[in-house]
Amino acid sequence: MENETLAFGPPLGNSRVNQTLGKMPQHPLELQVVTILLVLLICGVGIAGNIMVVLVVLRTKHMVTPTNCYLVSLAVADLIVLLAAGLPNISEVVASWVYGYAGCLCITYLQYLGINISACSITAFTVERYIAICHSIKAQLLCTVARAKRIIACVWLFTSLYCMMWFFLVDTAQATFSDGVQVSCGYRVSRNLYLPIYFLDFTAFYVIPLGLATVLYGLIARILFMSPLPASPQDSGRLSFMHQGKPPSSSSMKLSCQGNNGALSSRKQVIKMLAVVVILFALLWMPYRTLVVVNSFLDPPYLNIWFLLFCRMCIYLNSAINPIIYNLMSQKFRAAFKKLCRCEQKRTENPTPYNVPVYYSVMKDYSHDSSDHDVTEQEDLNGFSATVKKSKLYR
Repeated sequence: MENETLAFGPPLGNSRVNQTLGKMPQHPLELQVVTILLVLLICGVGIAGNIMVVLVVLRTKHMVTPTNCYLVSLAVADLIVLLAAGLPNISEVVASWVYGYAGCLCITYLQYLGINISACSITAFTVERYIAICHSIKAQLLCTVARAKRIIACVWLFTSLYCMMWFFLVDTAQATFSDGVQVSCGYRVSRNLYLPIYFLDFTAFYVIPLGLATVLYGLIARILFMSPLPASPQDSGRLSFMHQGKPPSSSSMKLSCQGNNGALSSRKQVIKMLAVVVILFALLWMPYRTLVVVNSFLDPPYLNIWFLLFCRMCIYLNSAINPIIYNLMSQKFRAAFKKLCRCEQKRTENPTPYNVPVYYSVMKDYSHDSSDHDVTEQEDLNGFSATVKKSKLYR
């Protein structure tokens, strides 16, 4: 049923069976036009956006944080979905399967790999945010870039091995018509034998991630929105300077209050952005997941071509929309995207500026110091924001 949604090929009862039939069926012209236009638009925007996410995190030192590492993993997974599930539909809706037997195996494998890793990456950054906000002491040991990279490597390794079963479950079939030969990529045996796999995927990569995200974001919201940081300078100052063993000055209390309010605001904005990503994941995958469950009990299955198109477009949109969300809801990503675009433009206009000396002031070095940005991005688990640290630095 997955191939019924992500591709136009029908499920196969037997592979490589030659059948002499009537005239070769063709998809309606309006379906072909709409499919090609939507796939090109969504996949083009999604591929460019996800590449930009990967580049800005890898090329910007202060953007390398645990949360952003998981977002890079999600972006790579979304790229795989767009390339392996989206673009092949352009040729398949116009003609038959043109990628051969090896293409059938590899493309199906990559589809499931990207889909499942997307769900795992969303689960990973949800758990990471929960630990960082609700268990700040443990977060200093658990929420590190090195640990995030190890978790991502384990997720990719496990999912890659899990999805290898699809190399043995799909095949190509050839049907001979009076006006030509049609090749399709589909299932090796009856679709009834795939029900345990479908429900395992549905549970492990949709129900569990969404259920866990609902619980954890509820706990996070209780901490951030129901029990905010102290609002008054006096309370904030006492909490921030208690470890120093002396009463804080009025200027120190004001700086601490501003820093704590900035940290709280930053945390809320990050959580809102990640929550939107999770909500869109749930909504945009719901038509496909619902179709899978319903078709498990229908014979013959419901395969309306326009509804299948709608399900596929929702899946592609889910893989393409995340960079847009980052740009709209994250000032850091928006600034990094703009900087990346300006750098590429300047590189094109001035490819070899070797004879131009570049001088950096002390102020600029401090403002781009990686430790300050790390504190800002990771919400300063000790209670001080980067704003306070910079204010002290420039005194």
